Amino acid sequence: MIQKTVYKTKEYSKVKFLVDFVEAETVEVLGLQGDWEKGIILQKKKDGSFSGEINLPKNSRHEFRYRLNNTEWVNDPQGDGEVVNVFGTTNSLIEL
Repeated sequence: MIQKTVYKTKEYSKVKFLVDFVEAETVEVLGLQGDWEKGIILQKKKDGSFSGEINLPKNSRHEFRYRLNNTEWVNDPQGDGEVVNVFGTTNSLIEL
């Protein structure tokens, strides 16, 4: 799940990621603001799901993917869409 909170008086929106990858030990979100090197590490919850949040600029568009256990790349079917990347696969999309 991706939850967006848009603030009327601020120049950014809060985006919360909540995902359930029961087989994963670690989950990161990469690609936000064009950064494919340093991801947002999601925190594992007691129920096995992962969550984390970030502030992103309003009226922006971001490609992203989840990286599980530092090896497996996964898209989010609940994103705002998908776009083809330079590798011929797709990235998830979030629009604010």
